[in-house]
Amino acid sequence: MITKVQNQQPPFPHGTSAATFPPPEAAEQPYSIFDKRQKALIVLIISVAATFSGFASNVYFPALPTIAKDLNVSIELVNLTVTSYLIFQGIAPSLWGPISDVKGRRITYCCTFVVFLGACIGLGEAKSYAAVLVLRCLQSTGSASTIAIGSGVIGDITTRDERGGFMGIFQAGLLVPVAVGPIIGGALADRLGWRAIFWFLAIYSGVFVVSLILLMPETLRSVVGNGSRIPSNPIARYPLVVYQRTSRVKWDVATEPAARKRIDLVGPFRILVSKQAAPVIVFLAVYYAVWQMSITAMSTLLEDRYGLGETEIGLSFIANGVGSMVGTLVMGKVLDKDYGRIKARYEAQSNSAPNADGHGDDSDGNDFPLEKARLRLVPIFALLQCASITLFGWTIQYPQKVHMAVPIVSTFITGWTAIATQSVIMTYLVDVFHDRSAAASASLNLARCLFAAAGTSSVMPMVNALGVGLAFTVCVVAQLVALLGLAVQWRFGARWRRELERRR
Repeated sequence: MITKVQNQQPPFPHGTSAATFPPPEAAEQPYSIFDKRQKALIVLIISVAATFSGFASNVYFPALPTIAKDLNVSIELVNLTVTSYLIFQGIAPSLWGPISDVKGRRITYCCTFVVFLGACIGLGEAKSYAAVLVLRCLQSTGSASTIAIGSGVIGDITTRDERGGFMGIFQAGLLVPVAVGPIIGGALADRLGWRAIFWFLAIYSGVFVVSLILLMPETLRSVVGNGSRIPSNPIARYPLVVYQRTSRVKWDVATEPAARKRIDLVGPFRILVSKQAAPVIVFLAVYYAVWQMSITAMSTLLEDRYGLGETEIGLSFIANGVGSMVGTLVMGKVLDKDYGRIKARYEAQSNSAPNADGHGDDSDGNDFPLEKARLRLVPIFALLQCASITLFGWTIQYPQKVHMAVPIVSTFITGWTAIATQSVIMTYLVDVFHDRSAAASASLNLARCLFAAAGTSSVMPMVNALGVGLAFTVCVVAQLVALLGLAVQWRFGARWRRELERRR
């Protein structure tokens, strides 16, 4: 077991510079001072934080028909609260992500949860449709950014070799609510009324904020370097100093932090329209939108065609949630193994030994076939999702001929393939934009949520006009066309990525 040297504190007082002391060889310094158990704890914390975005969305689905009746509005209007939530889920990380890339992960987390907690309390007391609509937007503003900030944390503490596995665990935490959220939401709405959903979220977030303050260290590399520097901001110092004292990774001199950047609120938008990211982001956004359309329509379709109640509708979402969790957990391991295999082959062909320290995030070189290492399995998942969406649409159209188990089982495949694809694309973008990982995640989030917002607002009018089967067939055609974006990324991504690295 690697042990740390006796003095774990930076050997210079506050206010002096690391440049005052003779720097050690770069190879002696780890990419991150956090050891495996500390990384596991950090990833667990950010995974729990990411559950809030999913819980706020998924506990809500089974209660949609009940809310429509209680507030005396149409189901289409209630679906607009889903649409507005998705719009702000896309926009909010574009604000919080760049802030976390400059001011720090820890303080940004705390700010977002204050907003979320306040919105949940307001929704628990909401008496009108207008209040629900506005407060859902505020709730989304608070919860949605946990995904972008969490991706930034993973970029701070991991190298490419291990990033896929940690990203898989993070995505699994994100998807726990997809599995259990509808069950909790259905049960609460059925027994205590739909407002109890938001009181549950308020209590959950209040308890978590206390845990976050006590356990989550600052990881932003422009503030703490590889974790070895003590930041000047007292809010960021604790519990980082505890992690420094207990780390089993060997380090002796605090590294210089990465260069400080200014808050760039348009950064996610620039990444979104850049040729290095736009093709693959549009591809994922279309597939994510179709997935969200299917689960948004699912509550109403199961109630109308199979006569299910709220609790039964909540239980029907289990297949989608379990499929999502299986997809991300499996893909995390597959990503790391695939990356390791292709990296070994690349090193053998180039007759170059692995980087001596093994810690440099870009030690593989700009000519490393990153697109092949990350994206080669995505077409398989894409085609499987197309098949499962087709099955869902045409089987739920004929409830008198097809048992409800068939469309419900199809959602397992949809959830599995949708999240496996999302996990791969998000890891790829963090690899490419490793110096702006939260902003890269925010750009992906912006596109997929805006596409999903458009899709969820139009899905029931499409179903009413075309029928379930034909409506989702149109969605599948859009997915097949979106595969062109993936093909473009595969063909030109490496060249465009090298251009980006030369400009840095």
